[in-house]
Amino acid sequence: MAFFDLPLAELDTYRPEVRRPDDFTEFWDTTLAQARAFDLDVTLTKVDTGLDLVDVYDMEYSGFGGHRIKAWLTAPAGTDGPLPAVVEFVGYNGGRGLPHENLLWANAGYIHVKMDTRGQGSGWGNGGHTPDPVGSTPSVAGFMTRGITDPADYYYRRVYTDAVRAWEATVSLDRVDPQRTAIAGISQGGGITLAAAGLLGDKVAAVLPDVPFLCNFERATSITDADPFHEITAYLAVHRGEVDQVFTTLSYFDAVNFAPAASAPALFSVALMDMICPPSTVFSAFNHYGHDDKDIVVYPYNGHEGGQIHQVARQLPWLRSRLA
Repeated sequence: MAFFDLPLAELDTYRPEVRRPDDFTEFWDTTLAQARAFDLDVTLTKVDTGLDLVDVYDMEYSGFGGHRIKAWLTAPAGTDGPLPAVVEFVGYNGGRGLPHENLLWANAGYIHVKMDTRGQGSGWGNGGHTPDPVGSTPSVAGFMTRGITDPADYYYRRVYTDAVRAWEATVSLDRVDPQRTAIAGISQGGGITLAAAGLLGDKVAAVLPDVPFLCNFERATSITDADPFHEITAYLAVHRGEVDQVFTTLSYFDAVNFAPAASAPALFSVALMDMICPPSTVFSAFNHYGHDDKDIVVYPYNGHEGGQIHQVARQLPWLRSRLA
């Protein structure tokens, strides 16, 4: 690894204009209205994990298209709330895994909901359990190009909607204090976090995007050949006449375009040797982020692993102060 992107002094003020469709807001208002036509129908089934200090539930709710989305809900044992909550989104091709993995936030006193990403969960970790029942036009292996010729069909339209509905499902529970909720995620989960932050606005109280993916697609595909951004490059190497169409579709899903509408305090992180989520793409979102109470932790000599547990150690007191 080496420094390959802009110097930190330039990143601090890097605020590029990215492609943004005129009907961006209308597109997402319509998408969420269609999803909300389906009842959330939240179900919680208690799971015997053998863990005495947390209560774990297999959670389901209706996401995009009314499709059933799974999550784990983990709570401090014996509590009935209302408690603050953290809704977490997962990195690329990971799943919700096993409930024994999801202990941090409950041990810090939060209700923790970890959303399963539809169709993913077989690339690392301990698996996912939510299918994506929607088909796709021809695409490169992976998820980045599924339905990429039309925003209405694009894969992340479903995922971002699932994320908003995950938060709505969480705050519908009596045990959750809806005024004290955070959304969080690493990599793909960080990009989903930013999209949900823009779509939910001041409904959430804190935002934790960690080395976020899905930011500034056009710059990312021009400066890194690492997957998953490279899936887009590989697709365009074959479909040579679709460049403008592809980046127009992606503009509806670029986390940079959601960032200005976010209106909750945020703690970002970025790694300056990150070839998967280049630092300039992260700073593109951070510098456009719409709340003054924002900070970004910089890990100069790390790649996409970022701060890992060091970032968690920063998140815990920061979040406590915002959700007190």
